[in-house]
Amino acid sequence: MIFYDYYLSFIGIIILLIGVLVSVAFLTLLERKLLSYIQIRKGPNKVSFLGILQPFSDGIKLFSKNNIYLNLSNYLCYYFSPIISFSLSLLIWVLIPYYFNMVSFNLGILFFFCCSSVGVYTIMISGWSSNSSYSLLGGLRAVAQTISYEVSLALIILSGIILIGDFNLMIFFIYQNMIWFIFIMIPLGLCWLSSSMAETNRSPFDFAEGESELVSGFNIEYGGGGFALIFLSEYSSILFMSLLFSIMFLGGYNLTLMFYFKLGMISFLFIWVRGTLPRFRYDKLMYLSWKIYLPLSLNFLLFFLGIMIFLKIFSMN
Repeated sequence: MIFYDYYLSFIGIIILLIGVLVSVAFLTLLERKLLSYIQIRKGPNKVSFLGILQPFSDGIKLFSKNNIYLNLSNYLCYYFSPIISFSLSLLIWVLIPYYFNMVSFNLGILFFFCCSSVGVYTIMISGWSSNSSYSLLGGLRAVAQTISYEVSLALIILSGIILIGDFNLMIFFIYQNMIWFIFIMIPLGLCWLSSSMAETNRSPFDFAEGESELVSGFNIEYGGGGFALIFLSEYSSILFMSLLFSIMFLGGYNLTLMFYFKLGMISFLFIWVRGTLPRFRYDKLMYLSWKIYLPLSLNFLLFFLGIMIFLKIFSMN
């Protein structure tokens, strides 16, 4: 019986990962379509009806290309870092709080911190092992940016943890039954949204891939399968950050179409911002993180901590 339960959980995880990969494929199609209409042109519309099979066509093309191996690169690190990056971005999806047949994490938020922190190393190793000045600079920028914004992300999540008193993502749904958390901490919600854009290296914070000065950044030497894996891990992270925002601020996780609509709208926001806003300046990015987001999230953390201590004392009396 126990073996049967493990078997069902394993099947559930495989179905989840296939669903994530398919949704990443269609997110890339949505991005290309939206950006094309923002720029008043047509997007992909030739492969099948309205270009629906375009992502799969691109995937087949990328994975069937010959890999180029650099003579002066650190070969093992260069080869395996995209694979590890992709594996980490899929592993983190095990956190999604299903009601049945899945892994249930009581310390799910700590698991998210661990996976997102290790993800920094894959970008750094990708940039360093290519042995190119541009990729090294792109990797350094990405590491500095990701580490800076992880601090404010952690503090924002800690505010939510103090409010619900648990590390389990399922508990967010119970506590947001009457009112969504976005209404009682709008500044933190907006900080989380822009910090997650910086965390996933998206516009207007895409300094790791600054085409104008770094010629595509840390992934410049990757082509074919390696580039596709880096690309997939980035878009998987975007979807997961949208999922976390929906769980923490927009009513928690429930098995309805409304939840997935909210998730899709946050993902749409990532693309809309990319098509609308120009790239930030790098010093302003660091200023925003350390001088604005960090004090703000710390103040909110202390504020919620004070409220919870006051309520605890009040209930004891």
